[in-house]
Amino acid sequence: MIRSGGGAIVNMSAAGGVIGLPQNSIYSASKHAVLGLTKSAALEYAKSGIRINAIAPGGVETDMARRQAEDNKQFVETLKSMQPIGRFADPEEIANAVVWLLSGKASFVLGHTLLVDGGLISR
Repeated sequence: MIRSGGGAIVNMSAAGGVIGLPQNSIYSASKHAVLGLTKSAALEYAKSGIRINAIAPGGVETDMARRQAEDNKQFVETLKSMQPIGRFADPEEIANAVVWLLSGKASFVLGHTLLVDGGLISR
């Protein structure tokens, strides 16, 4: 990217990287680390024309979430109820945010964590 004059990187964290999660300290710590890396790298590579940002989704309707629902429907319903919007995100909703951050329309966005969490952190 440096040789080609720049670019954009979007790191994937999670809403759990913005807040603490009881009973999930290792997961939360790893997601916080992604955000720290994003901010530091964004500052290090800004002058090279490389924009680095992160996405922090809430719950996403994935195959893994569906498998968890099969094993523990109540757990998944509890997670969905924590989302003020009342549902998990469709993967395409997360992808749309990534595409925007990678686009020229986000050309002045640097070191930012974009919450795509259905209002989870706003609670």
